[in-house]
Amino acid sequence: MRRGVADPESVAAHSWGVALLVLTTLPPHLNRERALIYAILHDLAEVGAGDITPHDGVAPDAKAHAEAVAMEDLAASLPRGDALRDWWAAYERQEDPEARFVRELDRLDMGLQATVYAGQGLDPTEFLESAGGVVRDPALFALLARDG
Repeated sequence: MRRGVADPESVAAHSWGVALLVLTTLPPHLNRERALIYAILHDLAEVGAGDITPHDGVAPDAKAHAEAVAMEDLAASLPRGDALRDWWAAYERQEDPEARFVRELDRLDMGLQATVYAGQGLDPTEFLESAGGVVRDPALFALLARDG
């Protein structure tokens, strides 16, 4: 929205894209169920905290706190909310290989979406460079390089 993109991707569409990337790119040694849970939940706290980007001028610790509070509030209103909050927190801590892989997919999806926006005149360089700083898996990096 900050760049004037008409009809930008929603957080829900982004999370769906990350989940689809899990299904299509997850290495066989990683746990698919865990990775899919992370993909679905990784941005859920944005329901309450908003989609805070680096350009919003919010310190990382303040962003993390706002998202944790939002996730606590959301978890309190959902069946199995405690379990969802715990899965989300495990992803945030990046405590296992699945969480780290999904973080790469999160950035890959951002980079791929930026190439779609290039058709609307957006220069995707900033987004591709940001994604390239996180995406380490060679197969994922190849996807990013091919589309960028």
